[in-house]
Order: sequence, then C-alpha cells, then structure tokens
Amino acid sequence: MSSQRADEETPLLQQEQQKKQRTPLPWRQFSIILFLQLAEPLTSQVISPFAPQLIRDIGITNGDETKVGYYVGLMHSLFFATQALTVLHWSRISDHIGRKPVILTGLFGLSASMYCFGLSKTFAGLVLSRALNGALNGNIGVIKSMMVEITDSTSLPQAYAYMPIAWSSGGTLGPLIGGALARPADRFPDVFGNSEFFKTYPYFLACAVPATFSAVAWIVTSIFLKETVSAPKSLGSLIKAKFNKKSESTRTTDSLEPTLIGTDSTDTLQNQSITKKNNDDGEPLPLRALLIPRVIIAAGNYGTLSLLDIAFRAMQPLFYATPIELGGLGLPPASIGNILAVYGIINGLFTIFFFADLHDRFGTKAIFTVAIFSGIPTIMTFPVINMLARSQGLSLMVWSVVGLQVMLSVILNLAYACIFIFISAASPNRASLGATNGLAQMIVSIMRTIGPASASSVFSLSIQHNYLGGWLVYYFMVFLVLIGLFASAFLPRRLWNS
Repeated sequence: MSSQRADEETPLLQQEQQKKQRTPLPWRQFSIILFLQLAEPLTSQVISPFAPQLIRDIGITNGDETKVGYYVGLMHSLFFATQALTVLHWSRISDHIGRKPVILTGLFGLSASMYCFGLSKTFAGLVLSRALNGALNGNIGVIKSMMVEITDSTSLPQAYAYMPIAWSSGGTLGPLIGGALARPADRFPDVFGNSEFFKTYPYFLACAVPATFSAVAWIVTSIFLKETVSAPKSLGSLIKAKFNKKSESTRTTDSLEPTLIGTDSTDTLQNQSITKKNNDDGEPLPLRALLIPRVIIAAGNYGTLSLLDIAFRAMQPLFYATPIELGGLGLPPASIGNILAVYGIINGLFTIFFFADLHDRFGTKAIFTVAIFSGIPTIMTFPVINMLARSQGLSLMVWSVVGLQVMLSVILNLAYACIFIFISAASPNRASLGATNGLAQMIVSIMRTIGPASASSVFSLSIQHNYLGGWLVYYFMVFLVLIGLFASAFLPRRLWNS
C-alpha cells in the first residue's frame, strides 16, 4: 500500500521539481549589465588613494593636517548625498521612458563629472564635480530593475550572485588605478616628465581612466543593450501627459468638490480604485501608492543593512592603520590594500559559487538573518585582534583572526543579494520596479552619507577619551547589528507576490 501511495505521489513530486529548475540566464544582456556596473565603483573608489594629497595640494587646509580628513570625508559623502536627492526621480522616470535612456544619461554624467574632477584646481570645483557625479547617476536602481526584468524567480538569485563580480572588481581596480596614475609626471618622469599638462593637472590621468571607461560603456549601452520596459514613452510625451493630467485633475476636483467635501471614505475608495486600475493595467504607480508596508519593510531593511555595512567598511581600514597602542593594528597602507583586495576576491568567488544553492536550500529570510547576525562576531574580532597584537605583535594568531574577520564579513555581504530579492518582490507591480528600487536606493544613499562619518567619529572618541575601555565603537557597531536584526523580524518567511 505504501508503494502504491508512492506511485500516486511521484508525478506530483516530479512536477514540483520541474518547477524549481532554474531558467538559464540571458548571458548576452546579463553580461552587458555586469559590464555597466563596473562604472560606478571605478569612479567612486579611484579617488581614495590620492584624495588626502589632493586636498593638501589645493591648499584648502592652509597646511593644517588635522583638517585633511574632514575635507576628504566631505568629498566622499557628497556623492551619496546628491545621489539621495535624485536617484528616486531617475528610477521613476525609467518606469515611463525606459531603462536605456536613463542609463545612458547616468553614464554620460559619470564620464563628464570625472573629467571635470581631474581638471579641478579649487575645492569648489571638486565639490561641484563630485556632486554632479552623484546627481546625474541614477543607474543603481535602474540596473537592478533590469536584472529583474530579464530573469524570473528561479534565475534571479543566480543573477544577484554574480553582482559582486562587478563591485569587487571595480572596488579593487579603482584604488589601484588611482594610486598608480596619480601625479604621473613625478612617478613616470621618462614618459610624462616633459608634459606641462600633467604637471598642471597631476590627477587628471587617474580620473580619465574611469571617465573613459564610462564613455565606452555608454557606446556599448547605446548599441547592444536592449530595452526591457515594454512600452516606453518619449520624454516629451511624458511631460505633456503630466501637464494634461494636472489640468484635468484640477477640473475634476472643481466639479466634484460639493460631493467630496467631508467624505474621507469616498476619497479613500477613489485612491484605492486608481491604484487597483494602475496595478491591473501594469502601469507605473504614483509615489504614494508605493508607500505600502511591504515596500517600507524591504527598503528599511536595505537601509539598516547599508548603514551597518558601510560603517564597518569605514572603520575596518581605520582600525588596521591605527597604532597598536591606540587600539588598532598598525599596518602600512600596502598591507591594508592587500587585505581588502583578498576580501574582494573571496567575496566574489564565494557569492558566485555558493549563494544560489544556499538560497534554494534555506530561503531568502534565513540567509538574510544569519548574514546580519554574523555582524556581531565580525565586529568582536576587532578588540580580539588588538589584544593579541598587544601581547604577541603581528603573530600568526593575529593574522588568523584577521582572516576569520574577512570570512565573516563575506557572510555579512550575502545579505545584499537577499534584500535585493525582497525589494523586487515588494514592488506593487512590474511596471513600478524602477520606482521601488529608487525609493530603496534613496534611503540607502542617506545611510551611506552618515554611516562613515558616524563610525569614524565614534572610533576617534573611543581612542581619545577611552570610553568604555576604548570599546565604545564596538558597542555602537553591535547596536547597529541589533537594529538590523529587529528590522529583519518584519520580513516574511515567503516572498510577497507582486
């Protein structure tokens, strides 16, 4: 009888297994998207090695070394601050006019602003170039929307598993390019020593490489990238429809005013009807229709994750560079760069080869929660490393714990792929993917503006005043993990149905 029951259930099990088979990725379009993603980490990270010397050269600090860090931090934060102001608008526009025109605009903005940055000789010029870099680039949310549109639920986790290739490569190559090509007349006198241009603009060559890459990416996008929005409108027709809608809305409000005054339930039903109609028709929804619980929950979790991650990424090299007696590890810049490069390589390989299988086995929420929780042991390795270094110097045990920290931070990074899947599922309809990703990215850009400054400031306070035995910054970081775990409790065990 048991065998008969097994025979009856076998076809159902086979059908279920067939449903879970992954759809192959559309590699031609997907590889172009990965190629485009290189542009942003290249342009954002290329200035890191030479930013302090650039600030000294332009003379804004008047020789005061204590102010260099302030101006360097301001330049880094400007990108995310201006991006926070514009990324939602770019993403919403892409729902109407298509992804491709917005991506082309973003790549043009990245290229032009980086060329201007390399030609800037004043702090005001640097600020303006950096601000334009963030304001004109709305590609983050748009590219994520494209990834959803060229995949399905079975291949999306695999697609997100490949994202670290672009970010890790760009995050590794950017600093290498910036460090190698800054001040070429001094570093390579045989080649550039007679060039007055590179003596006048010593950082132009380093900035020109990512700027030129963005220009090449613009050409590749315009020729090979296919539009994923089914019926994109022209920008002119969108503006015209906006004005017509506004005037029509005014006329409708005037005609209905006697019957609608004081009838809140009627207004609510009317809004629900509009939202339902837009949802059924597959049209981009207005912003107010996106402010629903599941979008807020997914975007909020993305924000808490980004705050924790960028605070950790800001504190990690600062800890490595701080002398051992002050609570750090006392490593030179070359060693710090090697550690971060190893992290980038391991992170990319681990995510590519393991994330999709782990996701299929344990589910999105389980991996996200474990990844956030891994932040606690990751942070607690900092004081352990310092205590071992104080007693043993840079021993094998110290390097072993540093390696453990790198591996734990790789687990933390898995949370990104999970939250991208949640955000995609939270979108009220497919036509609003861009706006949903843009809303989430706006919150993240705000967090990435305040995260590095808060972490580095608390770290400095811990060292200067020895608060809580110098452990104040670690309590602060664990507090950020607890906020992330609290927010993750609101995520569903099963993804929302869009």
